[in-house]
Amino acid sequence: MSIFGSDDLKGKKIAIVATDGFEQSELEKPKKYLEGEGAETHVISLKSGSIKGWDEKDWGDKVDVDKVIGDVKVADYDALVLPGGQMNPDVLRTKPEVVSFIGEFVRSGKPVAAICHGPWTLIEADAVRGKKLTSWPSLQTDVKNAGGHWVDETVVVDGNIITSRNPQDIPNFNEKIKEALVGKK
Repeated sequence: MSIFGSDDLKGKKIAIVATDGFEQSELEKPKKYLEGEGAETHVISLKSGSIKGWDEKDWGDKVDVDKVIGDVKVADYDALVLPGGQMNPDVLRTKPEVVSFIGEFVRSGKPVAAICHGPWTLIEADAVRGKKLTSWPSLQTDVKNAGGHWVDETVVVDGNIITSRNPQDIPNFNEKIKEALVGKK
């Protein structure tokens, strides 16, 4: 346990699926928070090595990739985090192996948390039909066209799907991920 967190998520494994162009804060802040609460996180991507973030208006830092998407199973994880950024989910939603993994995760009933443009991957996995969610505002028509109900709220939980709008929502987003894993206190 660190002085900044707890052991509430000890024994939990969290998959974070991303590729080049992920929004820096939307990967790094949830990762740090979840690890501070005792969870083990794995950054999963399309290739081994590292991926480069996008930090608001320019390229950001690199993050090491722990696993490649073809080498992971939903059964190995307790939750899935899908960071945003425009480029990251736009690339990921074109990759059948990623869409399949996300769809299987949603169907498993385990928590799936997507922020900003991250819900694009949920749309591609046909996981928003009949669901209430939020996202970066430009996705609202996409959500509606996919059969979802878009709302402008900090964080929305509908079943096992957790969504948020932008980096300013990360603290609430993180708390809802934790709640989904351990229950409300």
